[in-house]
Amino acid sequence: MLPNYASPVEKLWYWTFRLVCVLVLVFLMSPLLAIIPLSFSADSFLVYPIKSFSWRWYAEFFGNGEWTHSLKNSFIVAPAATLLATVLGTLAAVGLTSSNFPGKSLLMTVLISPMVVPVVIVGVGAYLFFSPLGLTNNYLGLILVHAALGVPFVVITVSATLSGFNTSLIKASASLGANPLLTFRKVVLPLIAPGVVSGALFAFTTSFDEVVVTLFLAGPEQVTLPRQMFSGIKENISPAIAAAAAVLILFSTTLLLTLEWLRGRSERIRTAKA
Repeated sequence: MLPNYASPVEKLWYWTFRLVCVLVLVFLMSPLLAIIPLSFSADSFLVYPIKSFSWRWYAEFFGNGEWTHSLKNSFIVAPAATLLATVLGTLAAVGLTSSNFPGKSLLMTVLISPMVVPVVIVGVGAYLFFSPLGLTNNYLGLILVHAALGVPFVVITVSATLSGFNTSLIKASASLGANPLLTFRKVVLPLIAPGVVSGALFAFTTSFDEVVVTLFLAGPEQVTLPRQMFSGIKENISPAIAAAAAVLILFSTTLLLTLEWLRGRSERIRTAKA
């Protein structure tokens, strides 16, 4: 809150800063605010102004075999890729954080490289590498690449959580006779759980929304929801795409709210223990 004794310059900066923040937020939210009303349009084209409203495109989305098949594929690939990325990313973060060795920085760079390398390069490289192995046009190859794209998020979030971890707890657990696996399961994992869950949610969102790699690796039976949307835009623009986009927006928002709830819950538990 702006204090009463603030100078005119401070007041001007106070309100200007907040106005700029609101304008940036509106700019970022405008595509979402534009597509959601179109999903309720009764028209056969994506046009404004909307003459009448209807649920017909949601009925089309949930009743059309192509859309439901792509949605089912997304819920097959994304959870499997998330599970694999979470396990590998957590183990990598724990190993990198708990020890120092030559080439540690290089290894960390390699682990997070899928986050900074253009996805189209990842898609081409994965196709060239997996094609001789017979891992294209099947779920396994798609899950492996989606997991590789999700690992950096898990490594970063878990590493950030481990940066404030009290290693004395591990020594205390070992002094009481617990083996490393039991120590990790009973001591380390509960304390780093917020970072693990956060990384898993980011990995899930990355896999669920990914389309470029899927274009290279997936066959007709592995078409995911984003790829189906991409094909629909290229071949026949139907308002059912707006309904699919609204479902994705709702799903992503739910994940973000869940993440924020878990973060707040972790903070409350940490404060209560302190």
